[in-house]
Amino acid sequence: MAANSSTGSATEPPGLETQWREIDNLNQQQLRSGDSWYLLDKRWYDQWKEYVHTGDQNSSSYPGKIDNTELYEDLDSYHLKERLTENEDFVLVPAEAWHKLLSWYDMMDDQPPLERKVVDLPSTVKVEVYPVEVYLCLSSNLESTVSARFSRADKIHAIHQKIRQHFNVSETAESRLWMRSTDTSSERLRNLNMTVLDTCLSSGMTVIMEIRNADGTWPTSRPQIMRNSADEDSYQGPPGVCGLTNLGNTCFMNSALQCLSNTPPLTEYFLKNSYLEELNFTNPLGMKGEIAEAYADVIKQMWSGRHYSVVPRVFKTKVGHFASQFLGYQQHDSQELLSFLLDGLHEDLNRVKKKEYIELRDADGRPDQEVAEEAWHNHLRRNDSVIVDTFHGLFKSTLVCPECNKVSVTFDPFCYLSVPLPVSKERVMEVFYVSLDPTAKPTQYRLIVPKAGRVIDLCAALSQATGIPPNQMAVADVFNHRFYRIYQTDEFLSCILDRDDIFVRYVRPLDPSEEVEEEEDEEELYKAQTNGVSDDEGEEDSEEAGPSKKEEETQESSQTEEQNNCQSEASPSSEGEERAEEEESSSEPDRGSSTEEGQSACGSTDTNSQDATDVDQSAGAEPSGKEEEDEDEDEEEEEPASCAQANKRLPGRRHYTERRKKALFTMQAVNSNGTTERGMGEADGSFSFSSQPYIAIDWDPDMKKKYYNENEAEKYIKHQSMDVPHQQTTVQLQECIELFTTVETLEEENPWYCPTCKKHQLATKILDLWSLPEVLIIHLKRFSYTKYSREKLDTIVEFPLRDLDFSGFLLKKTVNSTEPPCRYDLIAVSNHYGGLRDGHYTSYARNKDNGQWYYFDDSKVTYAREEQIVTSAAYLLFYQRQDKIRHPTIPPPIPSSTQPENHISSQTRDGMDGAASCVSMETD
Repeated sequence: MAANSSTGSATEPPGLETQWREIDNLNQQQLRSGDSWYLLDKRWYDQWKEYVHTGDQNSSSYPGKIDNTELYEDLDSYHLKERLTENEDFVLVPAEAWHKLLSWYDMMDDQPPLERKVVDLPSTVKVEVYPVEVYLCLSSNLESTVSARFSRADKIHAIHQKIRQHFNVSETAESRLWMRSTDTSSERLRNLNMTVLDTCLSSGMTVIMEIRNADGTWPTSRPQIMRNSADEDSYQGPPGVCGLTNLGNTCFMNSALQCLSNTPPLTEYFLKNSYLEELNFTNPLGMKGEIAEAYADVIKQMWSGRHYSVVPRVFKTKVGHFASQFLGYQQHDSQELLSFLLDGLHEDLNRVKKKEYIELRDADGRPDQEVAEEAWHNHLRRNDSVIVDTFHGLFKSTLVCPECNKVSVTFDPFCYLSVPLPVSKERVMEVFYVSLDPTAKPTQYRLIVPKAGRVIDLCAALSQATGIPPNQMAVADVFNHRFYRIYQTDEFLSCILDRDDIFVRYVRPLDPSEEVEEEEDEEELYKAQTNGVSDDEGEEDSEEAGPSKKEEETQESSQTEEQNNCQSEASPSSEGEERAEEEESSSEPDRGSSTEEGQSACGSTDTNSQDATDVDQSAGAEPSGKEEEDEDEDEEEEEPASCAQANKRLPGRRHYTERRKKALFTMQAVNSNGTTERGMGEADGSFSFSSQPYIAIDWDPDMKKKYYNENEAEKYIKHQSMDVPHQQTTVQLQECIELFTTVETLEEENPWYCPTCKKHQLATKILDLWSLPEVLIIHLKRFSYTKYSREKLDTIVEFPLRDLDFSGFLLKKTVNSTEPPCRYDLIAVSNHYGGLRDGHYTSYARNKDNGQWYYFDDSKVTYAREEQIVTSAAYLLFYQRQDKIRHPTIPPPIPSSTQPENHISSQTRDGMDGAASCVSMETD
């Protein structure tokens, strides 16, 4: 009898012998991963075999409809029974055999086919009889779950679609999946193209779908959002006008992110979720899609229009994970971060899944057009992403061997142009000149010196202004109330930074004719006003002169003996005797009325006043132990030479002081931190400059209060050279681009290997622009590092906001009208305020929706006018080709005083300058 079905779905089968031959042949095929096989009840299959082997279509052994009832646990869920055995309980047939049998014999009503996949396991290929059974749910309702079975060969995308269908999730809603093995352990299922087997998803686990919030955040990882008003949940602002919280010296990152955020083609690519289909999880050069996903989260939050400011903490963590140089919270270069980010996004979104090896060829005289097209084609064979589409251009590199004149031409891609700034050969330095005359206040000078010069050049420049010979000058760096460093005349000026406080101390050899006895005039001179000392008593003027505020410590260097004195700014002779002479003849005759004062000023530790002795002992310096007026010659010889000589000259003065007053201060040996240590100084209480280069002046509190005029000590005079305004150099952006395309000779550290000469050569090199990208990033190389100097150039680069024309710089000339124009408009600027060691980054950017310019300073956002954008702080320039610029469809907002506090406000020129000066003082 014919195999018919009550549903009428069966077709007329072929002859019995033909049926057997076709099914038997199909059953012989090999298992291949991903193929489908079907389970058949063993009893039904055996009945069918018996039927076809009888050769009688009317035989009583006719099997009837395919019936797998014995394989199901129940007929409600149709779950397969556990522990079924192949060839005992069921047989497996390939998909083609199953479909033939189904068409010939039909299947019992409501029974689902038992389709199973062939999976390639680590040790074997087999049909997966028992698939993975998981539970599906939404993150918004974890209690409502549904079970589903998936083959280990199924892709996660199949699970994703199953959840969408079952829970009616819109196809336009952005979602992501998590797999949860326990109540506390969850893991992202990032790659939807991975198989269930590869993700280690097993039966009993739960797959959760999470749907992105309207404000760009995810429910399970909602970041901390900065709000400035009570109705935070109802805030709706312009998309993209959103600050970024400074996490601690992360202004460099915030500045770069704001510029990229306001790059229209890249931002629209992420907002439209185009990146989801191009995430490359297998690229060994990438970050497994994590950088792209973290960046997408930041962009979606910033452009949701729901936040004043967002916290990019997760993004910062990801960056530090994949680039260890950005770990922690140190200040970095925004250009370095931008370079890493563009490269990371490119590799995470690279459409090339497997990069092929390409052997590069030299031009060998071929036409530039041919070589350039070949180079670009080869580049796209390995690099194809939205970053390449948006930011990559091509330049021509020409190298010429100086020996054999071999010319090597290559075309190389670039992501941004690093253009040099014209560098001046001169440098402006500000120094304080301290005269040997203790009554003269320090004078500040502004000098012009050679940028690659040495300290002697600085002295020569100051000599022209003061008339003092250069060889009678000592140059010191004053830092933290001490002489941080004494410079040698042959040292390069590059070791002196602009922010260093540089003092030149006038020194001269001893003139014996100046030695005079001052006892007869001491009462008159005692009342004289000197620098830093109260004029009512007249004492110790040169102890605290000048703006270095040296109230506590004076550094003494054993290498420069001109420091053997107690004046904080004015240096005496390079000999100890000259110090005593200066004190006696021109500095403080009032010290003649106090032996202790004279000794302390000379660095002596020998005192005869009980009060002075107590001070010395409390400060850690041992007295010489002599109370009597007369002292042994041996003990006097142990004092510093200048003090010993002063004591020999002024016996009357010493005796007079003992009866009248105690010491103004004492001196003691200290370490570089200004503190004493056990064992410091000589055994008899004195100290040696050769072994201990630091000494401290300890004032007696009462004497300091009475005699020391702190305001007077900090005064200094500004030379007329300081009144001449410092003119900032101004150049045009076109000049910088011309320098980029100028012929240069390779440095010794980076030679070129000439294939003809078979050796490295210092070839000449020239770069020419061949083709430009849609968005052109120009890096102004403000940070200059050479063997002679390290500096930040504050040159003002005049760059156009519109119509930047590159046609004159392109080597490739327009062939036809279909090629894009070479005119660009500015869309963003990254700014750097400050110097080499510290500073602050901000940015200007033009909103793609309303065309308004904004100033982004971390979490603060203000309106900006076009005339404010060109400053000496401009560091990175973002230009977009005019034919790609979309004109705003939303009218720009009008600055209003009703805007939320500390968010969007009008910014005047004064306001901008104030902000700039303010942020430059931040620790960031």
